[in-house]
Amino acid sequence: LPGLENACAQLAKGTGPIAIDAEPASGYKYSQRAYLIQVHRKDGGLHLIDPIPFKLEDFAPLNEILQSCETIIHASTQDLPCMREIGLNPTTLFDTELGGRIAGMAKVGLGPLTEELLGFRLAKEHSAVDWSIRPLQQDWLIYAALDVDVLLELRDAVEAKLIENKKLAWVNEE
Repeated sequence: LPGLENACAQLAKGTGPIAIDAEPASGYKYSQRAYLIQVHRKDGGLHLIDPIPFKLEDFAPLNEILQSCETIIHASTQDLPCMREIGLNPTTLFDTELGGRIAGMAKVGLGPLTEELLGFRLAKEHSAVDWSIRPLQQDWLIYAALDVDVLLELRDAVEAKLIENKKLAWVNEE
């Protein structure tokens, strides 16, 4: 619990929106349970949280922080169910995948969208691993951290495309 409390304290001191991602063990387990939560905020650090040892109420402080600002997710329809299962319910959401779709981008996966809008390639070789295996491997953790690390910048790039195409209001409505 001290690690989660420390992460929440740092995130609370951060500014701007919070980027979040979740890694379920889809394809390996029947549930949508999150086996890793990645959270990143400007001046609040990047945190990898193993949700398995925690109780639902332990996530209340993180949920409060998420509800205090915009939350950035890529492919929210995939991540929100497993986040809600542990009590994380963001209220203001910016989905970079949905934004990319509405902006008319040809490819809206995190890797292709990042490459097209930010100019660098994400390694996606661990996207289909079994996240329920413990201990989590170091290269998996690096992969997971990079996924959430790009979301703040990607959000701004997607928003710029939406503004350019006069479709920002569409995303806000969704």
